This record gives sequence, structure tokens and C-alpha cells, in this order.
Amino acid sequence: MDTLPVIAAFDGSDDSVRALDWALDAARRRGTTLRVVHVRQYAAWAPAGIMLPLPPAGQEDPVLGEARTHLAERPAPPAVKYTAGDGAPSAALCELSAEAQLLVLGSRGRGGFASLLLGSNSLSTARDAECPVVVVPRPGREQEDVPAAEPGPRVVVGLNVDSPDDAALGFAFAEAAARDVRLQVVAAYPWPLHSGAGAPGEVVSVMADQEAVEHETRVLADGFLAPHRARHPGVRARAYVTPGDAAGRLVAAAHGAELTVVGRHRRRLLAPARMIGSVTQAVLLHAPSPIAVVPPAPPEERSDPAAP
Repeated sequence: MDTLPVIAAFDGSDDSVRALDWALDAARRRGTTLRVVHVRQYAAWAPAGIMLPLPPAGQEDPVLGEARTHLAERPAPPAVKYTAGDGAPSAALCELSAEAQLLVLGSRGRGGFASLLLGSNSLSTARDAECPVVVVPRPGREQEDVPAAEPGPRVVVGLNVDSPDDAALGFAFAEAAARDVRLQVVAAYPWPLHSGAGAPGEVVSVMADQEAVEHETRVLADGFLAPHRARHPGVRARAYVTPGDAAGRLVAAAHGAELTVVGRHRRRLLAPARMIGSVTQAVLLHAPSPIAVVPPAPPEERSDPAAP
């Protein structure tokens, strides 16, 4: 069992309270410690990349006091540790993430514009953290005219058969197993197919058999899921193969889901900086369920596609 803690970023906002409750359940499910972290925005002269400890004082950080009071009302909480400090919130949280199995935060904190769907700290942390990051959105993202593809308790994960993310699949299977719910794997394929060939600015449709494209997508998806199904035989995983925009399909599937899992963007040769892909960013902005952004596994931990 992983003994690293679950970290909840807390600043006293309603968003962070929802994240704290989610992190509490996650720590219970994993049988590990919950670590509640309050990062106060650093002063202009302070280093941006580290969290500075608060000076000794006669009383604890008042924001963490709110967290203590909130958790005291919850039945049988796990062991909880509290940490406060000054620093750049996203940088400090990313530094702490190297010693955590999960980092949970709300979609927005106290600062910024109230109309923003996702705060800069949440986006930066999801992009740069060393461990998976769960962003708990605000209520109200649900859309009544967008039915879930598979209603009922479930975990949803996106699968791009052209570039599968084994770390995200593994995380999704483990979450579904821990929750004893179904796993809905959304494998969207572009349709109709287009080619960049032709006159500048002209989109040329490619002649192809949609049934053949869908069949090939399903075969590839089942192949990528096979080793995870073997490791988690109790998880009922189904590949939902569908034409259309991957981001839109994932957001629709997220309605009513307990968790939606997406992979972070892999580093590319010509873009070595960490990135969040367009699909992941769209899900973070619009999905109504909590969203887990899973970093890619280190090269030495990735499975060899040529292996039997």
C-alpha cells in the first residue's frame, strides 16, 4: 500500500472546502494520511519556487483553523497533518507533490475573477505536479440536455488509440476498483476523416469506411485495455467507441460520473516544457465531475509496446 499522503490545498474558499471533503474520502479509501496545506501568496521579494515556513506565532494559521473545525465535524477522519507557509501557491504545491500520491484542489481559490471557470493555480498545478492532481469543480456545470453515455456510478477515462496513455488507464482502473464501480473508457475517433492535401485552406475529405474505422478503433482500444483488465479482473470496463470530438464526448460522459480521468500532455522533442493537451484543458474547464490529471509515467516505468 502506498503510504504517501493525500494533499488537499486549502485556502478557506468554498472551492477548497469541496476539495478538502473529496481529499478526505480519498485518504480514507487509500488508508493513508491526509495533509492539509495552506500556501499564502508570497511577498514580492520572496523566492517564487519554494514555500517559506511561517514565523512562530502564538496561534496557528487561522485558515488551517477553519480546516480543523470542518474536519472535526466529519466522522472518524484519518490521521491529518497541517502545513502552512508563504510562497507561490502552484510552485509550492508542485514541490510538495513529489512526496504525495495525490493532490486535490478546487477549481478556483479566493483570488482572481469570479467568472473564471478554472484558476491559474489549479491549471499550473495540474500541468506541473509530480503526482496525479484532482480538480474538484464548482456545482452548476451540469447540462440537462447532455445525457451521460453510460448512466450510473462509474469512473470515466479518455483513451486516444493513436497515443494511449498507460498511466492514465492504470490510475482509472485502480480508482474504479477502489470504488467498486464500472469503468467507462471513451475512445473517440475523428469523423468524417479529413486530409490536409489540396489547395491552401481547402479541407479534403478522405474516402473511408466508417464501420471499418470504428472496428479498428475498438480492436486497438481492447488491446490497450487487456493488461489492465488482467491486473484488475473485478473491474467492469467497457470501451465506448464513438465518432466525434474527444473533448466533447468526455465532457458529456462526465455527467454523473464519480471521477473523470485524463492524461497530461507528454513532453515532445521540439516542446520540452510540460504541457496540458487541448482535450485535457477542455475537460478541466467544462466537465461537471471531479477531474484527475495524471502525469505520464517515467520512461523506465512505461511498458514496452514491443513486449509480448
